[in-house]
Amino acid sequence: MLDSSFDLFVALKKQNLLSGLPSWWWEGYGTFDVVLGSILTQNTQWSRVEKSLDSMRKARILDEPHKSESNLVRLAELDSCVLESHINGFQKQKSVRIVNLASAILRDFGSFEGFVESVSLEWLLEQKGIGLESAYSILNYACLQEFMVVDKYTYKLLCALGRQIDDYEELREFCERGIRENLDCVYEAYKGEMESISLGQIFARFHGKIVEFGKKKGDVGVLKEAISEE
Repeated sequence: MLDSSFDLFVALKKQNLLSGLPSWWWEGYGTFDVVLGSILTQNTQWSRVEKSLDSMRKARILDEPHKSESNLVRLAELDSCVLESHINGFQKQKSVRIVNLASAILRDFGSFEGFVESVSLEWLLEQKGIGLESAYSILNYACLQEFMVVDKYTYKLLCALGRQIDDYEELREFCERGIRENLDCVYEAYKGEMESISLGQIFARFHGKIVEFGKKKGDVGVLKEAISEE
């Protein structure tokens, strides 16, 4: 059985799963694109999310990812029907949720910058269509806060390693705890690889490693062997 998520972190890090990917793993991290992506990816493959975002840009509904403020304002002022043809899967539902969320952000925080600085988990969960995974994705990848995201890849991998945790928050806390309890060793593992790294970024990259391992259908036996050697 997997005793600590730190052991999993070490085993995954040896596999160099994030080579060539963004430093926070999620493309467009720190931008409003993450907020959009967290809704668009619900029950939808990421490749279809990318097509949706590209379609919105070609239609000039969205500007480039780094222009978070203008993208937020544009969507808040948009009729949700305009978005429907650009979304792959659950078009009507997601278009309404995106416009409503953009409007709520401007209403309660005034700007994307204000949202990043002040948003809470509680506020996000009050918004229709935002569940725990979406909320933590926004907090970590858009707001760069110190929260770990877990998902079906996390659950399946831990089950394969003998640790079944059905409750979302318990699973997330298990993954966070191993990192927090071994933080000095984690920082040491990044020496020479990254000049500086925050705890939020560590959580982001840990989650990214788990997802990439799952997408590539990695060999769990190799992980078990590496973990047993720790």
